[in-house]
Amino acid sequence: MINRPIVAATGAALALAFAHSASAATRCVKPGGGSGCTATISAAVAAANPGDTIAVRPGTYAETVRITKPLSLVGAEQASTIIDASGFANGVLVDGFNTPGLAHVLVTGFTIKDAGAEGVFVTNASDVSVTANRLVHNDRALVNGSCTLIVPPNSPAGEAIDCGEAIHLSGVDHSMVASNLVEDNSGGILISDDSGPTHDNLITDNTVRRNAFDCGITLASHNPVAPNGVFHNTIAANDVRENGLSGEGAGVGMFTPAPGTATYGNVVFGNTLIGNRLPGVALHSHAPGQNLNDNQIVGNYIAGNGADANDAETPGPTGINVFGVTPITGTTISQNVIEREEVAIAVKTASTVDAHFNDLQNHHVGVANLGSGSVDASANWWGCPGGPQARGCATITGPNVISTPWLQRPVTARRR
Repeated sequence: MINRPIVAATGAALALAFAHSASAATRCVKPGGGSGCTATISAAVAAANPGDTIAVRPGTYAETVRITKPLSLVGAEQASTIIDASGFANGVLVDGFNTPGLAHVLVTGFTIKDAGAEGVFVTNASDVSVTANRLVHNDRALVNGSCTLIVPPNSPAGEAIDCGEAIHLSGVDHSMVASNLVEDNSGGILISDDSGPTHDNLITDNTVRRNAFDCGITLASHNPVAPNGVFHNTIAANDVRENGLSGEGAGVGMFTPAPGTATYGNVVFGNTLIGNRLPGVALHSHAPGQNLNDNQIVGNYIAGNGADANDAETPGPTGINVFGVTPITGTTISQNVIEREEVAIAVKTASTVDAHFNDLQNHHVGVANLGSGSVDASANWWGCPGGPQARGCATITGPNVISTPWLQRPVTARRR
């Protein structure tokens, strides 16, 4: 499993290097202004030249901040440097949709709260870093399961029942969301393609917890028209717990809800996924003509999550669920520790799913094949040396599951 402190230190170092390399001049912001400082963040951003650093002193700033140029927005201290976005759609909007070619933006060191939609929304930009922020009580325009906020075309309502979630990337590439605390929002982190393809991003070392109505981290293709897709993103070393408990939310969800949508070639690696309403990792292809292929789920710790629901229903609390109306190919499930679930791995697709070198601990069912395809589940640890179906071991349900040979000992020590 990834060493989380190393990842955090790496993210911090990258953020610091970014800030220094991008700074041409430093502009200060403090409550009330004066002594060469502006009173609002927006005023400093408007006056900034490309490459400037906006240094924001502790205080509460009741505003929405729109960024349309390369710059570094740096809060003095996360806990006491607060953007209160009450009454606004966003706390911070990195707006490449209306500023083509936008790149090289850093947002770090803030508490961002009470936005109607996203706390941080990044659209159609490259090389953006959102690091070391606290996102709390955002996505507040969700009322009775519907988003009540009227938003422009570049700011879609988001996945299922939310208004864009706490952090949202759309049409974004080669960017990083790292070391943020994302808690008590309607939804956590959303990666979508509403305004263009979103690819080659790193989501790492975030703590994502108690986001009530949706997933901790969602990768969802909403746009069926090319160029589109959510692909080649890495979700690594995040701690994702207790999301979706008032609605329906997986720890990490990868979704293709409509024909032509595409969420493929992503890596979910080294995360801790505990106590979420839906499975720890959920892959859903809900209609024909979708691409949910070549996703990798590797080296995660998954425990105590819930059953999947609706057309992707599983027979009990589930670690990983692969559900596809369209056949899902190229899925790799490897080196995960899955425990305290009724079903470790559930599969319902017409293709073959590979699951190897996993530790399937404390389950009634290690692998449940609910569909017409097959599961190559050889070389797993089934909870005891006797293999599946032996007394004290996890079992297999459904046809076309290969389990031999199996492992005689766990792949790795239990981690939580």
